[in-house]
Amino acid sequence: MISSSKAASVAAVDWGTTRMRVWLLDGAGKVLAERRGDDGLITAQAKGFSSILEGHLAALGAPEALPVIICGMAGSRQGWLEAPYVSVPAPIGAILAGAARIPGQRRDIRIVPGLAQRLADAPDVMRGEETQLAGAGLPAKGRHLVCMPGTHSKWVLVEDGSVAGFGTWPTGELFSVLAAHSILRHSLGEPPKPVAAENPFFREWCLKALAEGGDIGSRLFSIRAASLLQDLKPEDAAACLSGLLIGGEIASANRRYGAVPVVLIASGALGKLYADALGLAGLAVRVVDADEAVRAGLAEAARENGMIAGNGVAA
Repeated sequence: MISSSKAASVAAVDWGTTRMRVWLLDGAGKVLAERRGDDGLITAQAKGFSSILEGHLAALGAPEALPVIICGMAGSRQGWLEAPYVSVPAPIGAILAGAARIPGQRRDIRIVPGLAQRLADAPDVMRGEETQLAGAGLPAKGRHLVCMPGTHSKWVLVEDGSVAGFGTWPTGELFSVLAAHSILRHSLGEPPKPVAAENPFFREWCLKALAEGGDIGSRLFSIRAASLLQDLKPEDAAACLSGLLIGGEIASANRRYGAVPVVLIASGALGKLYADALGLAGLAVRVVDADEAVRAGLAEAARENGMIAGNGVAA
């Protein structure tokens, strides 16, 4: 808690499956106070969403009437309240403005809706990433391709301020499944060590995947064979798998969207891996910090819903 929390205009919450982040923001979207915890969807289902949220807000010294804007899995079918999907194509501002209000609360608490792509041959959904899009500083005009890596990486095509379409590559989940439940677990170590972008095996195997257009199936067992025949170390085997999967994802996205400049919304070690892999693919990259993007997007969602002032006009 900090004394300036009394100047807060809104509480912004990124509520994921296993973790949540809470920020107190002023009217300009500046961070006044912050809390993070292992109070994600799974915990909240047992302990109660309202009690967990109020506990964090009390610890931050938030006023009792402070409004709250939320994005992420709290708005899923298994969450606090299912915030209906907005079908794409849809303007980003209109997506944010459709936040669903939680009934029966003393505060004004709203959850930003996710997005649904209802194409017969490419159905897809997202929750949380739409808020990062809103905070990424994308130009209002033009065609922009955005990559948001993670357990389920999202690639989003934005045209003139509207989400035109998107795709999901479960790259992080594939790595976890292969590392824990396939023959590769004997080569990667249990658990695998974190992969560094500077590891030459990451770069080499990323280039393999890019050169072969993302057709990585036949390469997977080669990692196991290399550990048996070439004394490949566990940390290097993990780098091989990471490079192969990320390179395959990028090659696949290139086929779908074209080899165009990419806005990468990411942070930390994963952001570095993707930035380097995109560079290996010969793509121009603008990196946007994921934490900053979600905070800015939540602040914009609060403005769109009249919870804080917009354009200098009191809400």
